[in-house]
Amino acid sequence: MKIVFVGPSLPDARALVGDDAIAVCRPALQGDVVGAARRGATVIGIIDGGFEYTAPIWHKEILYALSQGIAVFGGASMGALRAAECRAFGMVGVGRIFRDYESGAIVDDADVALVHAPAELGYQALSLPLVNVRATLELIHQKGQLSGAMRAQIEQAAAAIFFKTRTWRTVIEKCDIFNAPQRSKLLALLLSNTVDQKRADAIELLTTLRSADKLSQSFKSEWKFNETFPM
Repeated sequence: MKIVFVGPSLPDARALVGDDAIAVCRPALQGDVVGAARRGATVIGIIDGGFEYTAPIWHKEILYALSQGIAVFGGASMGALRAAECRAFGMVGVGRIFRDYESGAIVDDADVALVHAPAELGYQALSLPLVNVRATLELIHQKGQLSGAMRAQIEQAAAAIFFKTRTWRTVIEKCDIFNAPQRSKLLALLLSNTVDQKRADAIELLTTLRSADKLSQSFKSEWKFNETFPM
């Protein structure tokens, strides 16, 4: 049985899965990975997970799943964070965001955070995660439509905004080097070229889960799971 925990990074995950090969579950909370393991999961994918007002996925429950021979994959959001943190124990990371955390290119867990509507409203994004800002600025810069200095200024402004209030509009307003006409033109450019890196990585993780039966874990290590209290 394959299970994926997903929400705002890929609201249409059920439609993309299209069959019962992968069970699509809401963003993971603490205890959900253990629960999935006990229900007979053989492959677990973690994309989104709760935080702030709910207890996040516990690292040790991931280790528990791995100790039971369950393949655990992560990417895009909370999954990318946990994959970077648990890679040494056999969790497999997928996607650019994971690679950036693994390499240390990004270190702040808030870089993937965003505010979104509830599941009943399709997890509609209400703020802009910093990983998407960076991917968008990189694309526009590569197209030659944004200078290196402007790219750095916009990224710095975006990083200074609390994740709950970050939108393209608030980012541009934070950049004091632009006048009103420049801001309007730049906002249109950003909106029309926005890269949803979290979605791209989530889709890559789904593709990986489909072929997970044919994959072996990319990292093997000799370690023993020690129960500190009954799981």
